[in-house]
Amino acid sequence: MADVSPPPADAYARLHREFRWAVPARFNIAEVCCARWARAAPQAVAVRWEHEDGTRADFSWADLQQAANRLSNVLRRQGVARGDRVAIVMPQRFETAVAQIAIQQMGAVAMPLSMLFGPEALEFRLRDSGAAVAIVDESAIANLRAARAACPALACVLAVGAAEGQGDIDWGAVLLGESAAFEPVATLADEAALLIYTSGTTGPPKGALIPQRALIGNLPGFVASQNWFGFESVPLPPGKGGVKSRASAQPVGDQVFWSPADWAWTGGLMDALLPSLYFGRPIVAYQGRFAPERALELMERHRVTHSFLFPTALKAMMKACLLYTSPSPRDRTRSRMPSSA
Repeated sequence: MADVSPPPADAYARLHREFRWAVPARFNIAEVCCARWARAAPQAVAVRWEHEDGTRADFSWADLQQAANRLSNVLRRQGVARGDRVAIVMPQRFETAVAQIAIQQMGAVAMPLSMLFGPEALEFRLRDSGAAVAIVDESAIANLRAARAACPALACVLAVGAAEGQGDIDWGAVLLGESAAFEPVATLADEAALLIYTSGTTGPPKGALIPQRALIGNLPGFVASQNWFGFESVPLPPGKGGVKSRASAQPVGDQVFWSPADWAWTGGLMDALLPSLYFGRPIVAYQGRFAPERALELMERHRVTHSFLFPTALKAMMKACLLYTSPSPRDRTRSRMPSSA
């Protein structure tokens, strides 16, 4: 990735002309999205989780890394090796972020699946991918159990949250018994990191195997769509690319990100969760159904500055804003740059 230092408003032509890719031979999503921040600012908040029932918790970079290390050890005990597929069937919650980091630092392949998939949709993807382990919570455990009989490669179901007791092993018990230390795999930039399936609306779903370096390719568009994501006064070192120049940087500023996009979807994963973590910014994980009024309250409560909103959500939130009389809609959030696609 090239230098993405924020240019003046009229300098896009120069930015385009001088852009250069700088992809290292070795690159790992878990290292750049968590491990380096756990070393540099262990107590800073990484994930702000909130459930629709009102339960809330903040998790630091140290919390995220230690939980990921424990999960990596659990998965290794279950026989997961470099290149193996691990399904993640969960909504926005801390454990979803933990699973992504744990799988990536093992050199395994994360396969995010929507919690809205029924048994047939889950069965096809689990069987086609040959997933060895599925990590699932209460939102999808019933459908996954219904699909499992037709998925012979699925050796272990790791149950999370209210799903505990309905799988083979339970998140709380097995993580508690594991070491918080783990030696990460030094993956090549070209190694597979994610397996994303198409929706299947125009035929059988197709799986796209995405390499570690794909995150680098996504960062310039993310930063540009977020109006430089708070780096207006923190330019990257000239002549050095995003991965290398940010490697020892500290989290800077008060940027907070939230998106209603499902983290199992490419938009939610590559345009919300992973870029926010890459830049050392806290992300809000809201575990609940989308409602425009609640979304505005969430953004106000967590002082969200940046967001990725799909058009239907943006339209609903704009309509909800008109219903507020006090305080004024513009005072309800600090949002500086919502993007939409």
